[in-house]
Amino acid sequence: MSDSLHVVCPHCDAVNRIPAARLADAPNCGKCRRPLFDGHPVALDEQRFERHIGRGDLPVLVDFWAPWCGPCRMMAPAFEAAAARLEPRARLAKVNTEEAQQLAARFGIRSIPTLAVFRGGRELGRTAGAMDTGGLVSWMQQYL
Repeated sequence: MSDSLHVVCPHCDAVNRIPAARLADAPNCGKCRRPLFDGHPVALDEQRFERHIGRGDLPVLVDFWAPWCGPCRMMAPAFEAAAARLEPRARLAKVNTEEAQQLAARFGIRSIPTLAVFRGGRELGRTAGAMDTGGLVSWMQQYL
């Protein structure tokens, strides 16, 4: 890993350069001054997805979900808790496949919830099905 990392702000989508050694020091965005890590998943539409996946250096765990999906709704609190446990080593994000249908089609999302890990614009791995917090954190460890 280099001395600094590009971290996309979850609030204003500005790209910030943060020294790797300072990630755990609760850095704020240089543009909007809000925390870069707040322990919550980031809701991404198609435009925000491209920015967060393509411009950030952190691994991004994306939950492809839909509001009508029972297992998705059941996993939501576990995904939220996993965000608090995995930040600042990773970013967690949610993509509503009902609103971002082109994105779901582009990545061949056939069942939900589907979890996919991205880094540097590339997909590193994926799994389908709901998980609890421990399972999410454990599965994500291999990509950190």
